[in-house]
Amino acid sequence: MKRERTKYPGVYERKSDTRTHKGKSDICFDITYKCGGKKVWEKVGWSSEGYTAKVSSELRANRIVNLRHGEELPKEKKSAPYFKEVAIKYLEWAAHNKTREGRDDESRYRLYLSSAFDSKRLNQISSLDLERLKNNLFKGGLAAGSVKHCLMLFRQILNKSIAWNMYKGQNPIKDVKLPVLQNQRERFLSHEEADILLNELKKVSSSQLHDMALLSLQCGLRAGEIFNLKGQDLDFENGIINIADPKNKERRKAYMTHAVKKMLQNRKPDSPNEYVFVGLNGERHISISQTFRLIVKRLDFNKGIADPRQKVCFHTLRHTFASWLALQGESLLTIKELLGHKSLAMTIRYSHLMPEHKRQATLNLEKKFLQSRHINSANQNKKP
Repeated sequence: MKRERTKYPGVYERKSDTRTHKGKSDICFDITYKCGGKKVWEKVGWSSEGYTAKVSSELRANRIVNLRHGEELPKEKKSAPYFKEVAIKYLEWAAHNKTREGRDDESRYRLYLSSAFDSKRLNQISSLDLERLKNNLFKGGLAAGSVKHCLMLFRQILNKSIAWNMYKGQNPIKDVKLPVLQNQRERFLSHEEADILLNELKKVSSSQLHDMALLSLQCGLRAGEIFNLKGQDLDFENGIINIADPKNKERRKAYMTHAVKKMLQNRKPDSPNEYVFVGLNGERHISISQTFRLIVKRLDFNKGIADPRQKVCFHTLRHTFASWLALQGESLLTIKELLGHKSLAMTIRYSHLMPEHKRQATLNLEKKFLQSRHINSANQNKKP
Protein backbone atom coordinates (compact mmCIF):
# COMPACT_ATOMS: atom_id res chain seq x y z
CA MET A 1 0.00 0.00 0.00
CA LYS A 2 1.48 3.35 -1.03
CA ARG A 3 1.77 6.07 1.60
CA GLU A 4 0.17 9.43 0.75
CA ARG A 5 0.55 12.71 2.61
CA THR A 6 -2.34 14.16 4.56
CA LYS A 7 -2.87 17.82 5.40
CA TYR A 8 -1.19 17.20 8.76
CA PRO A 9 2.65 17.34 8.82
CA GLY A 10 4.28 13.97 9.32
CA VAL A 11 0.97 12.08 8.97
CA TYR A 12 0.45 9.67 6.06
CA GLU A 13 -2.34 7.38 4.97
CA ARG A 14 -2.45 4.08 3.14
CA LYS A 15 -5.56 2.69 1.44
CA SER A 16 -6.05 -1.05 1.89
CA ASP A 17 -6.54 -3.35 -1.07
CA THR A 18 -8.38 -5.93 1.02
CA ARG A 19 -10.04 -4.23 4.02
CA THR A 20 -13.18 -2.13 3.74
CA HIS A 21 -14.90 0.34 6.07
CA LYS A 22 -18.32 1.90 5.47
CA GLY A 23 -18.32 0.69 1.87
CA LYS A 24 -14.91 2.16 1.02
CA SER A 25 -11.29 1.06 1.30
CA ASP A 26 -10.11 1.06 4.90
CA ILE A 27 -7.36 3.60 5.62
CA CYS A 28 -4.28 2.99 7.77
CA PHE A 29 -2.55 6.05 9.32
CA ASP A 30 1.22 6.28 9.85
CA ILE A 31 3.27 9.01 11.49
CA THR A 32 6.94 9.85 11.06
CA TYR A 33 9.38 11.82 13.22
CA LYS A 34 13.08 11.88 14.03
CA CYS A 35 14.54 9.97 16.96
CA GLY A 36 18.30 10.11 17.59
CA GLY A 37 18.85 11.70 14.22
CA LYS A 38 17.08 8.90 12.40
CA LYS A 39 13.70 8.97 10.71
CA VAL A 40 11.18 6.73 12.46
CA TRP A 41 7.90 5.40 11.04
CA GLU A 42 5.12 4.33 13.36
CA LYS A 43 1.80 2.76 12.49
CA VAL A 44 -1.07 4.42 14.36
CA GLY A 45 -4.12 2.39 13.32
CA TRP A 46 -7.02 1.96 10.93
CA SER A 47 -9.98 4.17 10.19
CA SER A 48 -12.24 1.19 11.05
CA GLU A 49 -10.66 1.22 14.50
CA GLY A 50 -11.62 4.86 15.06
CA TYR A 51 -8.35 6.55 14.09
CA THR A 52 -8.25 9.71 11.96
CA ALA A 53 -5.53 11.92 10.49
CA LYS A 54 -6.18 14.46 13.25
CA VAL A 55 -5.83 11.88 16.04
CA SER A 56 -2.62 10.65 14.39
CA SER A 57 -1.29 14.21 14.28
CA GLU A 58 -1.96 14.65 18.01
CA LEU A 59 -0.16 11.39 18.76
CA ARG A 60 2.83 12.55 16.66
CA ALA A 61 2.95 15.83 18.58
CA ASN A 62 3.03 13.90 21.88
CA ARG A 63 5.88 11.73 20.60
CA ILE A 64 7.94 14.79 19.66
CA VAL A 65 7.29 16.51 23.02
CA ASN A 66 8.35 13.38 24.89
CA LEU A 67 11.54 13.11 22.85
CA ARG A 68 12.51 16.75 23.41
CA HIS A 69 11.95 16.46 27.16
CA GLY A 70 14.00 13.34 27.44
CA GLU A 71 11.14 10.88 28.05
CA GLU A 72 11.43 7.45 26.53
CA LEU A 73 9.07 6.36 23.81
CA PRO A 74 6.67 3.70 24.94
CA LYS A 75 8.01 0.22 24.36
CA GLU A 76 6.46 -1.59 21.47
CA LYS A 77 3.66 -3.84 22.65
CA LYS A 78 2.55 -6.95 20.92
CA SER A 79 -0.79 -6.28 19.25
CA ALA A 80 -3.77 -8.39 20.26
CA PRO A 81 -4.69 -10.92 17.56
CA TYR A 82 -7.68 -10.46 15.31
CA PHE A 83 -10.79 -12.43 16.23
CA LYS A 84 -10.66 -14.25 12.89
CA GLU A 85 -7.15 -15.51 13.59
CA VAL A 86 -8.14 -16.94 16.99
CA ALA A 87 -11.46 -18.33 15.72
CA ILE A 88 -9.75 -20.30 12.94
CA LYS A 89 -7.35 -21.88 15.45
CA TYR A 90 -10.24 -22.70 17.77
CA LEU A 91 -12.28 -24.31 14.97
CA GLU A 92 -9.30 -26.44 13.94
CA TRP A 93 -9.05 -27.63 17.54
CA ALA A 94 -12.82 -28.20 17.81
CA ALA A 95 -12.90 -30.27 14.61
CA HIS A 96 -10.59 -32.82 16.25
CA ASN A 97 -11.86 -32.60 19.82
CA LYS A 98 -15.58 -31.84 19.69
CA THR A 99 -16.68 -33.95 16.67
CA ARG A 100 -20.35 -33.06 15.98
CA GLU A 101 -20.24 -29.92 18.13
CA GLY A 102 -17.23 -28.81 16.09
CA ARG A 103 -19.37 -28.78 12.94
CA ASP A 104 -22.02 -26.72 14.71
CA ASP A 105 -19.36 -24.31 15.97
CA GLU A 106 -18.08 -23.77 12.44
CA SER A 107 -21.60 -23.01 11.21
CA ARG A 108 -22.34 -20.57 14.04
CA TYR A 109 -19.05 -18.78 13.51
CA ARG A 110 -19.58 -18.48 9.75
CA LEU A 111 -23.21 -17.39 9.97
CA TYR A 112 -23.21 -15.10 13.02
CA LEU A 113 -19.82 -14.27 14.54
CA SER A 114 -17.59 -13.79 11.51
CA SER A 115 -19.27 -10.69 10.08
CA ALA A 116 -19.52 -9.08 13.51
CA PHE A 117 -15.96 -9.54 14.78
CA ASP A 118 -13.49 -10.78 12.15
CA SER A 119 -12.09 -7.29 11.45
CA LYS A 120 -11.62 -6.49 15.16
CA ARG A 121 -8.71 -7.27 17.42
CA LEU A 122 -9.70 -9.04 20.63
CA ASN A 123 -8.98 -5.98 22.78
CA GLN A 124 -11.37 -3.95 20.61
CA ILE A 125 -14.39 -6.17 21.30
CA SER A 126 -16.45 -4.88 24.20
CA SER A 127 -19.40 -6.19 26.15
CA LEU A 128 -21.47 -3.56 24.32
CA ASP A 129 -20.51 -5.16 20.99
CA LEU A 130 -21.75 -8.49 22.33
CA GLU A 131 -25.01 -6.94 23.52
CA ARG A 132 -25.52 -5.52 20.02
CA LEU A 133 -24.85 -8.97 18.54
CA LYS A 134 -27.37 -10.53 20.93
CA ASN A 135 -30.05 -7.98 19.99
CA ASN A 136 -29.39 -8.38 16.27
CA LEU A 137 -29.67 -12.16 16.48
CA PHE A 138 -33.01 -11.89 18.27
CA LYS A 139 -34.23 -9.38 15.66
CA GLY A 140 -33.17 -11.83 12.96
CA GLY A 141 -35.56 -14.42 14.36
CA LEU A 142 -33.14 -16.70 16.23
CA ALA A 143 -34.51 -18.54 19.24
CA ALA A 144 -33.10 -17.88 22.70
CA GLY A 145 -31.31 -21.22 22.66
CA SER A 146 -29.55 -20.44 19.36
CA VAL A 147 -28.53 -16.98 20.56
CA LYS A 148 -27.15 -18.51 23.75
CA HIS A 149 -25.12 -21.04 21.74
CA CYS A 150 -23.58 -18.21 19.66
CA LEU A 151 -22.54 -16.27 22.75
CA MET A 152 -21.18 -19.41 24.40
CA LEU A 153 -19.10 -20.08 21.28
CA PHE A 154 -17.63 -16.57 21.53
CA ARG A 155 -16.83 -17.24 25.19
CA GLN A 156 -15.10 -20.51 24.33
CA ILE A 157 -13.02 -18.91 21.57
CA LEU A 158 -11.83 -16.10 23.87
CA ASN A 159 -11.14 -18.48 26.76
CA LYS A 160 -9.03 -20.70 24.51
CA SER A 161 -7.07 -17.70 23.19
CA ILE A 162 -6.21 -16.82 26.80
CA ALA A 163 -5.35 -20.43 27.68
CA TRP A 164 -3.12 -20.68 24.60
CA ASN A 165 -1.31 -17.42 25.52
CA MET A 166 -2.50 -15.73 22.35
CA TYR A 167 -4.22 -12.97 24.30
CA LYS A 168 -3.47 -11.40 27.68
CA GLY A 169 -6.73 -9.50 28.16
CA GLN A 170 -10.07 -10.40 29.72
CA ASN A 171 -13.09 -12.01 28.14
CA PRO A 172 -15.71 -9.25 27.60
CA ILE A 173 -18.56 -11.73 27.75
CA LYS A 174 -18.24 -11.88 31.54
CA ASP A 175 -20.38 -8.72 31.66
CA VAL A 176 -23.02 -10.05 29.23
CA LYS A 177 -26.12 -11.83 30.49
CA LEU A 178 -26.86 -14.94 28.49
CA PRO A 179 -30.48 -15.46 27.36
CA VAL A 180 -32.66 -17.29 29.86
CA LEU A 181 -34.25 -20.30 28.22
CA GLN A 182 -37.96 -20.85 28.68
CA ASN A 183 -38.18 -23.54 26.07
CA GLN A 184 -40.49 -26.04 27.70
CA ARG A 185 -43.14 -25.99 25.03
CA GLU A 186 -46.75 -26.03 26.19
CA ARG A 187 -48.51 -25.65 22.85
CA PHE A 188 -49.10 -28.76 20.78
CA LEU A 189 -51.04 -29.23 17.56
CA SER A 190 -54.41 -30.86 17.18
CA HIS A 191 -54.65 -33.60 14.56
CA GLU A 192 -56.48 -31.15 12.31
CA GLU A 193 -53.79 -28.47 12.68
CA ALA A 194 -51.04 -31.01 12.01
CA ASP A 195 -52.80 -32.15 8.83
CA ILE A 196 -53.23 -28.56 7.65
CA LEU A 197 -49.55 -27.78 8.31
CA LEU A 198 -48.26 -30.86 6.48
CA ASN A 199 -50.48 -30.18 3.48
CA GLU A 200 -49.32 -26.58 3.34
CA LEU A 201 -45.67 -27.61 3.58
CA LYS A 202 -46.18 -30.04 0.74
CA LYS A 203 -47.78 -27.34 -1.44
CA VAL A 204 -45.48 -24.38 -0.99
CA SER A 205 -42.06 -25.76 -0.07
CA SER A 206 -39.59 -28.40 -1.10
CA SER A 207 -40.55 -31.93 -0.12
CA GLN A 208 -37.58 -31.98 2.26
CA LEU A 209 -39.18 -29.59 4.73
CA HIS A 210 -42.44 -31.54 4.62
CA ASP A 211 -40.61 -34.84 5.18
CA MET A 212 -38.57 -33.43 8.09
CA ALA A 213 -41.79 -32.20 9.69
CA LEU A 214 -43.44 -35.60 9.19
CA LEU A 215 -40.46 -37.34 10.83
CA SER A 216 -40.55 -35.07 13.86
CA LEU A 217 -44.35 -35.25 14.20
CA GLN A 218 -44.71 -39.02 13.90
CA CYS A 219 -41.41 -40.22 15.42
CA GLY A 220 -40.45 -37.41 17.80
CA LEU A 221 -37.04 -36.58 16.33
CA ARG A 222 -35.29 -33.30 17.14
CA ALA A 223 -34.15 -31.12 14.23
CA GLY A 224 -30.51 -31.91 14.98
CA GLU A 225 -31.24 -35.64 14.95
CA ILE A 226 -32.91 -35.30 11.57
CA PHE A 227 -29.93 -33.37 10.18
CA ASN A 228 -27.52 -36.10 11.40
CA LEU A 229 -29.56 -39.00 10.04
CA LYS A 230 -27.59 -41.22 7.64
CA GLY A 231 -28.48 -44.19 5.45
CA GLN A 232 -26.80 -46.57 7.90
CA ASP A 233 -29.27 -45.49 10.62
CA LEU A 234 -32.32 -46.82 8.75
CA ASP A 235 -33.45 -50.38 9.46
CA PHE A 236 -36.37 -50.91 7.09
CA GLU A 237 -36.68 -54.62 7.84
CA ASN A 238 -37.59 -53.91 11.47
CA GLY A 239 -39.00 -50.41 10.91
CA ILE A 240 -36.43 -48.82 13.22
CA ILE A 241 -34.47 -45.55 13.09
CA ASN A 242 -31.22 -45.66 15.08
CA ILE A 243 -30.54 -42.22 16.52
CA ALA A 244 -27.29 -40.84 17.88
CA ASP A 245 -28.80 -38.58 20.50
CA PRO A 246 -27.01 -35.17 20.55
CA LYS A 247 -28.35 -34.34 24.00
CA ASN A 248 -27.15 -37.18 26.22
CA LYS A 249 -24.62 -38.86 23.88
CA GLU A 250 -26.50 -42.17 23.93
CA ARG A 251 -28.18 -44.01 21.08
CA ARG A 252 -31.87 -44.74 21.03
CA LYS A 253 -34.42 -46.19 18.66
CA ALA A 254 -37.38 -44.54 16.99
CA TYR A 255 -40.06 -46.54 15.24
CA MET A 256 -41.26 -45.83 11.72
CA THR A 257 -44.93 -45.29 11.01
CA HIS A 258 -46.13 -46.49 7.61
CA ALA A 259 -45.99 -42.95 6.22
CA VAL A 260 -42.48 -42.35 7.58
CA LYS A 261 -41.22 -45.69 6.29
CA LYS A 262 -42.48 -44.98 2.78
CA MET A 263 -40.96 -41.48 2.85
CA LEU A 264 -37.55 -42.71 4.08
CA GLN A 265 -37.46 -45.51 1.50
CA ASN A 266 -37.80 -42.85 -1.18
CA ARG A 267 -35.03 -40.83 0.46
CA LYS A 268 -32.58 -43.61 1.21
CA PRO A 269 -29.12 -42.38 0.10
CA ASP A 270 -26.87 -44.44 -2.18
CA SER A 271 -24.14 -44.73 0.44
CA PRO A 272 -24.73 -45.80 4.08
CA ASN A 273 -22.51 -42.93 5.23
CA GLU A 274 -24.43 -40.23 3.35
CA TYR A 275 -26.96 -37.95 5.04
CA VAL A 276 -30.64 -38.57 4.36
CA PHE A 277 -31.39 -34.85 4.14
CA VAL A 278 -28.92 -32.56 2.37
CA GLY A 279 -29.01 -28.98 1.13
CA LEU A 280 -28.63 -27.75 -2.44
CA ASN A 281 -24.86 -27.83 -1.99
CA GLY A 282 -25.02 -31.50 -1.07
CA GLU A 283 -23.98 -30.84 2.52
CA ARG A 284 -25.70 -31.55 5.83
CA HIS A 285 -28.40 -29.11 6.93
CA ILE A 286 -27.58 -26.89 9.89
CA SER A 287 -30.96 -25.24 10.48
CA ILE A 288 -34.62 -25.49 9.58
CA SER A 289 -35.56 -23.37 6.59
CA GLN A 290 -37.18 -20.01 7.34
CA THR A 291 -39.99 -21.20 5.07
CA PHE A 292 -41.37 -23.18 8.03
CA ARG A 293 -41.74 -20.00 10.10
CA LEU A 294 -43.35 -18.17 7.17
CA ILE A 295 -45.90 -20.93 6.62
CA VAL A 296 -46.80 -21.01 10.33
CA LYS A 297 -47.30 -17.26 10.14
CA ARG A 298 -49.47 -17.59 7.04
CA LEU A 299 -51.65 -20.15 8.81
CA ASP A 300 -52.10 -17.74 11.78
CA PHE A 301 -51.02 -20.44 14.23
CA ASN A 302 -49.24 -17.80 16.34
CA LYS A 303 -51.61 -14.90 15.81
CA GLY A 304 -52.04 -12.87 19.01
CA ILE A 305 -49.67 -15.12 20.99
CA ALA A 306 -46.82 -13.46 22.91
CA ASP A 307 -45.61 -16.28 25.16
CA PRO A 308 -42.80 -18.17 23.34
CA ARG A 309 -43.88 -21.42 25.01
CA GLN A 310 -47.25 -21.16 23.28
CA LYS A 311 -45.87 -20.35 19.84
CA VAL A 312 -45.63 -22.97 17.13
CA CYS A 313 -42.11 -23.67 15.88
CA PHE A 314 -40.45 -26.75 14.44
CA HIS A 315 -39.81 -28.18 17.92
CA THR A 316 -43.58 -28.03 18.51
CA LEU A 317 -43.84 -31.09 16.27
CA ARG A 318 -41.75 -33.21 18.65
CA HIS A 319 -43.74 -31.86 21.59
CA THR A 320 -46.94 -32.74 19.72
CA PHE A 321 -45.70 -36.32 19.23
CA ALA A 322 -45.17 -36.68 22.99
CA SER A 323 -48.45 -34.97 23.86
CA TRP A 324 -50.46 -37.28 21.60
CA LEU A 325 -48.83 -40.28 23.25
CA ALA A 326 -49.78 -38.95 26.69
CA LEU A 327 -53.36 -38.27 25.62
CA GLN A 328 -53.79 -41.85 24.42
CA GLY A 329 -52.65 -43.11 27.82
CA GLU A 330 -49.10 -44.28 27.12
CA SER A 331 -46.92 -44.53 30.23
CA LEU A 332 -44.44 -41.80 31.07
CA LEU A 333 -41.64 -44.37 30.91
CA THR A 334 -42.57 -45.24 27.33
CA ILE A 335 -42.70 -41.55 26.37
CA LYS A 336 -39.34 -40.97 28.08
CA GLU A 337 -37.68 -43.73 26.07
CA LEU A 338 -39.19 -42.62 22.76
CA LEU A 339 -38.11 -39.01 23.33
CA GLY A 340 -34.64 -39.96 24.53
CA HIS A 341 -34.96 -38.01 27.78
CA LYS A 342 -32.13 -38.62 30.23
CA SER A 343 -34.41 -38.65 33.26
CA LEU A 344 -38.10 -39.13 33.98
CA ALA A 345 -38.18 -35.63 35.48
CA MET A 346 -37.91 -34.22 31.94
CA THR A 347 -40.93 -36.25 30.85
CA ILE A 348 -43.18 -35.59 33.85
CA ARG A 349 -44.53 -32.40 32.28
CA TYR A 350 -46.68 -34.57 30.00
CA SER A 351 -48.49 -36.15 32.94
CA HIS A 352 -51.14 -33.39 33.02
CA LEU A 353 -52.30 -34.57 29.59
CA MET A 354 -53.29 -37.94 30.99
CA PRO A 355 -56.49 -37.15 32.98
CA GLU A 356 -58.49 -40.15 31.81
CA HIS A 357 -55.54 -42.44 32.37
CA LYS A 358 -55.11 -41.14 35.94
CA ARG A 359 -58.86 -41.25 36.59
CA GLN A 360 -58.98 -44.89 35.48
CA ALA A 361 -56.06 -45.75 37.76
CA THR A 362 -57.96 -44.25 40.70
CA LEU A 363 -61.16 -46.14 39.79
CA ASN A 364 -59.17 -49.39 39.52
CA LEU A 365 -57.77 -48.75 43.00
CA GLU A 366 -61.28 -48.23 44.36
CA LYS A 367 -62.48 -51.38 42.60
CA LYS A 368 -59.74 -53.52 44.17
CA PHE A 369 -60.48 -52.00 47.60
CA LEU A 370 -64.19 -52.80 47.33
CA GLN A 371 -63.44 -56.33 46.16
CA SER A 372 -61.13 -56.87 49.13
CA ARG A 373 -63.73 -55.52 51.57
CA HIS A 374 -66.42 -57.76 50.03
CA ILE A 375 -64.19 -60.85 50.45
CA ASN A 376 -63.39 -59.99 54.08
CA SER A 377 -67.08 -59.45 54.83
CA ALA A 378 -68.00 -62.78 53.26
CA ASN A 379 -65.35 -64.62 55.27
CA GLN A 380 -66.61 -63.10 58.51
CA ASN A 381 -70.19 -64.19 57.76
CA LYS A 382 -68.99 -67.78 57.34
CA LYS A 383 -67.62 -67.93 60.89
CA PRO A 384 -69.79 -70.03 63.36
